[in-house]
Amino acid sequence: MDLLLQLLASGAVTGCIYALIAIGFVVVYKATGVINFATGELMMLGSFFAWTAMTAAQVPFVAALLVAIAGAAAVGAVVERVVLRPLLGQRAISVIMVTIGLSSIFKGLAQILWSGEYRSFPPIWPRRPITLGPVLLPARQVYPSLIALAAILLLALLFRFTRTGTAMRATAADQATAFGMGIDIRRMFSLSWVLAAVSAAISGVVIGTIGGISPQLGAVGLRIFPVVILGGLDSIGGALVGGIVMGILENLAGGYLDPLLPGGGVKEVAPFVALVLILMVRPYGLFGTRDVERL
Repeated sequence: MDLLLQLLASGAVTGCIYALIAIGFVVVYKATGVINFATGELMMLGSFFAWTAMTAAQVPFVAALLVAIAGAAAVGAVVERVVLRPLLGQRAISVIMVTIGLSSIFKGLAQILWSGEYRSFPPIWPRRPITLGPVLLPARQVYPSLIALAAILLLALLFRFTRTGTAMRATAADQATAFGMGIDIRRMFSLSWVLAAVSAAISGVVIGTIGGISPQLGAVGLRIFPVVILGGLDSIGGALVGGIVMGILENLAGGYLDPLLPGGGVKEVAPFVALVLILMVRPYGLFGTRDVERL
């Protein structure tokens, strides 16, 4: 029983970070209907911004996190204005291919600026683990997950209770109607990319403080894609639930099934198996909007 509780708690902690990465996909899709495959590289850039601030400028972690947020917001705004805005009205596949190209460009720039070496953040979190009854959790996992959870809640409150969030939700629901009501569609698109870049940067920083960073960190973004599909491409709440579910599934598979197989590897496969099974029942995800087209 203690092992089960340990795996469940550790999986939920990891799942909060997964959810924040997934929200980087969700925010852009909600406003534009496009899947941003450069999310992982935006996450990687944010982690390098914070690492540079802490190592080169010797600023504290909170200030470094703010630097990462500001830098990622600027990158997101420039990308939307210079690269993506001219593609308004084009087919979604064209924009998706551009985001794939951007991911390669960002990875190449990171290797030029910071080299391909593996980097570690200076010590940030307490070394003493956190005890919750029979469960023992490393502080370097718990504190980053709390930051991720706080960011998710702030984004959810923004979408639910502010005029800007209402305008973004209206744009996502029906762009033509939103435009007719006086909503600046282009501004909503720009804001969605900024918010997606910010959420990606925060997740990159918290992941970087756990396991270090390199230009290959962006690959984590594609590993999280099952979380996005599972929760629903247009649901922030779904991203949170999907992240926690996937985190727990990974831990349970790693704790109970990997030891039974000589080569292991079940932990990496389990989320995709669960994704296929769930999508067979709910093709639009657990909380995604169900679209019905009549021919």
